[in-house]
Amino acid sequence: MTPENKLHLLIADDHAMILEMFQMFVGQTADMELSTAQDFDGAFALIGAKGPFDIILLDLQMPGMNGLEGLDRALAANGGKPVALLTGNPTAHLVDEVLGRGGAGVVPKTMPLKSLANAIRFMAAGERYVPLELLNDRNTARDSLEHPLTDREFGVLEHLAEGRSNRDIATALNLAEQTVKMHVKSICRKLGVSNRTQAVIVSRDRNLL
Repeated sequence: MTPENKLHLLIADDHAMILEMFQMFVGQTADMELSTAQDFDGAFALIGAKGPFDIILLDLQMPGMNGLEGLDRALAANGGKPVALLTGNPTAHLVDEVLGRGGAGVVPKTMPLKSLANAIRFMAAGERYVPLELLNDRNTARDSLEHPLTDREFGVLEHLAEGRSNRDIATALNLAEQTVKMHVKSICRKLGVSNRTQAVIVSRDRNLL
């Protein structure tokens, strides 16, 4: 396979062992060509020098990332091509945040290398990758509620987690503002909390969001 036909991949992680594993794996994968960096500044410099890359994987916790700010910067710099996160602790909420910002997905560091290769090709083709176990965990958490929330209440809760006002939620869901207030009150009662902020915190702790 010629270099022009290979998938140009950038992986940035501050753990040398992880990068060495990727280098060994990609070295045995005929359709990929790998560049690596050990912090966000190094990755950003490579995007400018060698990019855009067909796909970029960034470690969420490495130096320079500043949370999801690094994802935003990499997306802007990579010419519209996909950027995803690597993390040892993926959560459903993190997936929502990444996808909401235009990221290609969240890749658990515990993923088998063979599955990782398929996920990389999947995202490089323009698709979004979400670990199936996270979706299963969220569904299990929602099903286990003593006082289940309705689909509409989950919709309102997701907007609450984004910090939206009742008025904004009403507009987004085509509801009356008073109806949204009733849903918020019901959500708080079912979750055993006293206000919307606590509802969001508890929901994230329980993996409902």
